[in-house]
Amino acid sequence: MHRVIISGIGVKIPEASISNEELVESFNIWVDRENARREQAGEELLRKSDPAFILHASGVKKRHVIEREGILDPTRMAPRIPARPDDALSLEAEFGIASARRALDHARLEPHDIDLIICSASHHQRPYPAIAIEMQQAMGTSGIGFDMGLGCSSALAGLHVAINMVRSGAHKRVLVATPEIITGHLNFRDRQTHFIFGDASASMVVEAIGENETRPGRFEVRDTRMWTQLSSNIRTNLGYMTRTAQEDPYNVDMEGNLIKQVGNKVFKEVTVAGHRFIVDFLAEHGGLTPDDIRRFWLHQANARMNAMILKLAFGHEVGHDRAPMVLDRLGNTAGAGAVIAFQENHADMKAGEYGLLCAFGAGYSIGGALLRMM
Repeated sequence: MHRVIISGIGVKIPEASISNEELVESFNIWVDRENARREQAGEELLRKSDPAFILHASGVKKRHVIEREGILDPTRMAPRIPARPDDALSLEAEFGIASARRALDHARLEPHDIDLIICSASHHQRPYPAIAIEMQQAMGTSGIGFDMGLGCSSALAGLHVAINMVRSGAHKRVLVATPEIITGHLNFRDRQTHFIFGDASASMVVEAIGENETRPGRFEVRDTRMWTQLSSNIRTNLGYMTRTAQEDPYNVDMEGNLIKQVGNKVFKEVTVAGHRFIVDFLAEHGGLTPDDIRRFWLHQANARMNAMILKLAFGHEVGHDRAPMVLDRLGNTAGAGAVIAFQENHADMKAGEYGLLCAFGAGYSIGGALLRMM
């Protein structure tokens, strides 16, 4: 069994951003128009949103998006992303490649050094051909590529698979890409979810090293762990069979099948499960406790939830240095969030110090990777 390291990390954040104030203005204009219709029809009226509610509920101040146009238009409320011909590079592959190239540069590798690409994201642009195969073709990597996903735990699930493939010798170097274009799947008319998400792409390179080799500034992977438990409290029903339930299968009700969540249940249940997962996972490795971990790179979904998980783990509150947050300026970037926190907050760590990558999301699902700075 080979020793395994994360030798490269790359991130790409779209330039365009949307503030809470901009999002709320558009949402409330639509609510006024919709409520006028509902009042006439005798239907229940919708509640408006406000920036203070968003900040309190999530900790998000703004989010970056692939395309602003259309999202803030109260008559559309969805990004306007033109379709591309079949022989053109897809948007998701392009986004994945943007972070992948940065990860390769960080690892000081060329595309031909990679023999497997795993594109693991919460949402994919299409079912096939795999986005990973498209990336393989465009980048010129060797070997194979395949897609997978596990909600917001997707990057950790992809890392779990990649590490075990490299550790076993099945592959030499694996690129795990997590291009998250969540705004394309988001219902901007849903007060529970319209403010949560942002777009981002993150990639990691996993490779084997020799028994006595050291790579200063890189992280050896001590172990990974996954956990799942069925819950529909975070759910999307948009899929291959969506149209078959419609009276007119060529006029599909999209809005009712987009992302939805029961926020209060998700908060309570994932907080408990996340805390238990972290404590138990660490204890399996020589009795490690949260106090032994220099840095936690957690899923960037909700600032209050992360704070509560860590308070349960430590017995007291911990700050940004111990558990850095990027949520406030990026929103929930699904599988990419924990990797972004990792990429931005690791260079100051010392040899021998431990870090924990951990993400949790729909499924429910939780993924963890225990790392040690070399």
